[in-house]
Amino acid sequence: MDGTLLRSLTPGVIGILVRRGADFAAAEDAVQDALVEAVRVWPDDPPRDPKGWLVTVAWRRFLDAARADTTRRRREDLVDGEPEPGPVSGVDDTLWLYFLCAHPSLTPSSAVALTLRAVGGLTTRQIARAYLVPEATMAQRISRAKRTVAGARFDRPGDVATVLRVLYLVFNEGYSGDVDLAAEAIRLTRGLAAAVDHPEVSGLLALMLLHHARRTARTDADGALVPLAEQVRGRWDTALIAEGVGILQGALARDRLGEFQAQAAVAALHADAPTAEETDWVQIVEWYDELVRLTDSPVVRLNRAVAVGEADGPRAGLAALAELDDSLPRHTAVAAYLRERDGDLAEAARLYAEAARRATDLAERDHLTRCAARINTRLRG
Repeated sequence: MDGTLLRSLTPGVIGILVRRGADFAAAEDAVQDALVEAVRVWPDDPPRDPKGWLVTVAWRRFLDAARADTTRRRREDLVDGEPEPGPVSGVDDTLWLYFLCAHPSLTPSSAVALTLRAVGGLTTRQIARAYLVPEATMAQRISRAKRTVAGARFDRPGDVATVLRVLYLVFNEGYSGDVDLAAEAIRLTRGLAAAVDHPEVSGLLALMLLHHARRTARTDADGALVPLAEQVRGRWDTALIAEGVGILQGALARDRLGEFQAQAAVAALHADAPTAEETDWVQIVEWYDELVRLTDSPVVRLNRAVAVGEADGPRAGLAALAELDDSLPRHTAVAAYLRERDGDLAEAARLYAEAARRATDLAERDHLTRCAARINTRLRG
């Protein structure tokens, strides 16, 4: 069973049902039922036309639900006029679904869940496992999201920036449960890039590829976090790096700089360095200056402080850090790192331990705890 094929067909099948008269929520439910049936039937009896098969089964599921709902008399014409099976329309509704699922009235978590379900073709159970929440909780979240966007239509171009934010959120979830959300985000962003000619879409795709190229090197054999400077660069995926750099160069050549292109440029500079010591930190600071101009984000300023510490020395980094709110996530960890670089080991150990207590991610907490222990061992020696 080709799960990727099923997921790639999902948006188009939903779009066909909507054009035939189904509302979005009912169409999406019917398509999910058809996907479950495909998983059951296709291994023994694969269809010649997978999309046509899904459309036929999903439409029948929709009609069955419509017939059972006697209070919806307005659907009687649809029930009486079931289309005959045959070739399906080649119209691609994926782009419409991207904008629908990134509707501004949805919360980020709801937009991500709806995107994974409607555009990604994942089941509620798969999404729930990926987010480590009960299936019933995720079902309620998706149902509320579908009610929110019910009847929404787009008669003018949607907000690409909002769609990109949703895809970036999906990517940052990484991997949990039985769904690789990082790989799924890359697949979805590739689809968006094929439908939308926009340099920031290319920038986000490049950023994802460049980060994903380092994935296997981010943890050791025991699952412990490995910082970028300590990663074995021979484990990086050079094909993904080359693809990401090529996509980024094409986007930058259009001279319409956006934050994802700038972030990808930072990632490309890290990927280009043969060793951590050869990293072009001066140019990285320049790209962070561009990001500050584009976003004025405190998180960007925090990352810039690290880059300044590498380019101009730890005291310069600490001076840049002092301008930021110390309640920022990772602020204490950055302070610990810069203090260690500056030779203030006692304060660095204290800050690493404090950062570990504040960390919400288990792998990060373990890493910071080991940093504190390593320095305390040196101090006792």
